[in-house]
Amino acid sequence: MSEEKASVWTIEELIESTEEVQKASVKYRGKDFNFQYCELTEKEEPNLKALPKTATEQEQQDWATETGTERILAMIEKANDKNPDESTINSDNWSDIPLTLRYQITSEILSYQQEATENFTTG
Repeated sequence: MSEEKASVWTIEELIESTEEVQKASVKYRGKDFNFQYCELTEKEEPNLKALPKTATEQEQQDWATETGTERILAMIEKANDKNPDESTINSDNWSDIPLTLRYQITSEILSYQQEATENFTTG
């Protein structure tokens, strides 16, 4: 298969990618912390209420934070359902882990998604 052909997604590959458990690791205080997540389909996206047009800047920031957290947790929980033996984080313990670690995990997942988006749009 030519390199050009290999860099083009098929619909089947895209659909399969939402079922694949992604594994990642971040460093926290000198140790690795491993976690897993899956891409979501539209129907798996958290269903949050719409933000009113009259929302203040603080309300907009709070909504964005809540939306992001719900999305990350949905991705983690999906992977945990598929691969329970390697589950480390879940919605029950998310708020109990150190905030800096939560930021690292979120950043890792979002940077992976950004890379995937860039590859999808330029590939």
